[in-house]
Amino acid sequence: MVRLYTNELNIGYGERKIVKDLSIHIPDKKITTIIGSNGCGKSTLLKAITRIIPHQSGAVVLDGENIAKENTKILARKMAILPQSPESASGLTVGELVSYGRFPYQKGFGRLTKKDYEVIDWALDVTGTADFKFRPVDALSGGQRQRVWIAMALAQETEIIFLDEPTTYLDMAHQLEVLELLQKLNEEQERTIVMVLHDLNQAARFADYIIALKNGEIVKAGNCEEVIHHEVLKQVFNIDAEIGRDPRTNKPMCITYNLVKGAKKNEETATAIYAVAGAAN
Repeated sequence: MVRLYTNELNIGYGERKIVKDLSIHIPDKKITTIIGSNGCGKSTLLKAITRIIPHQSGAVVLDGENIAKENTKILARKMAILPQSPESASGLTVGELVSYGRFPYQKGFGRLTKKDYEVIDWALDVTGTADFKFRPVDALSGGQRQRVWIAMALAQETEIIFLDEPTTYLDMAHQLEVLELLQKLNEEQERTIVMVLHDLNQAARFADYIIALKNGEIVKAGNCEEVIHHEVLKQVFNIDAEIGRDPRTNKPMCITYNLVKGAKKNEETATAIYAVAGAAN
């Protein structure tokens, strides 16, 4: 079943087109991961699908409706997004931050209802952050803070959650902690998870469906067996990868890799420029 898809989507900044005629579908109640080199359009795509930025042409369709015409609060009840390296206002407690997830349901003066408090406590409990409720967000570790942001997204009570590089700046243990939490939410609550990841082996381990982008276009989309493949990675990242098997999951994993000799220098330069400028991420 597909509730969410794009049709010939074009996204750009000024005259520069970042995403080109992109048509993808997001499998419902699955974990989808988007991979690709810096500047390829991963984050730009997430922002357009969640209507943070406008698209130039094409459509993003959710439940049969073009999201460009959807009421903002109604859309916020259907999908939540956790951006790259989110920052909260100084002095907020964990409970206060998570309460922001109830904004789409508030009316009048925006006072929290009994239902709102129940959902906030539930989100804190599910993410293992209930003990931090009255603690300042700034006082938490990176992994704890990331779980709190996920709790805020859960408080929106959406069936679809987007995360832009949720493991960035976290150590290995905290990365695994966050990814296992997302997997648990998917398996136990059937949340549709869509995230951008840089680590290929994490993508293979946790994703049901992977979309590999290069220069704003799809190189390959499918399960991890189809995407974490020597030829696909060569085309997407210009690397000569040795693919083996994860001894614990039996999923494909990138054991080692070298740069492909003779890769186009102008393409590498363009990627570096856009990575630094943050044009597409």
